[in-house]
Amino acid sequence: MKIFLGADHRGFKLKEKIKVWLKATVDLGNNRYDPEDDFPDYAALVAQKVSQGEGLGIVICGSGGMALVANKFKNVRAVECWHELAAIHAKEHDAANVIMLPADFVDETTAKKIVFAWLKTKTLVDEKHQRRLNKLKQIEERNFV
Repeated sequence: MKIFLGADHRGFKLKEKIKVWLKATVDLGNNRYDPEDDFPDYAALVAQKVSQGEGLGIVICGSGGMALVANKFKNVRAVECWHELAAIHAKEHDAANVIMLPADFVDETTAKKIVFAWLKTKTLVDEKHQRRLNKLKQIEERNFV
């Protein structure tokens, strides 16, 4: 499974650290620190790949805007994660396929715990959770014409 990474200037340093300890990643940028870049550009690149079913996504910005962008794409379920329990819950209950790390508030150690917890967690496939995911899909079908 490919893992797509994207970060703006506020998430750039954390993204570069994640690439060191997380293998099988595809870095969609920014490829250099640029204090004038815009988070929607990199969130959109990651979300487009995930939307097309090409893998999972991790987006990193300062405080959470990249999750907002990612959720504008069909088939993307992006969740902002501040700690590993949030990541576990997002994957189990919501089938989150993109996580957003707020680099202003999450250090490398915490990010590592979040990412690995999310990657190893399986989505619950019971009737209740599937019913909810089906409702999300119906909303997508109505709103993403």
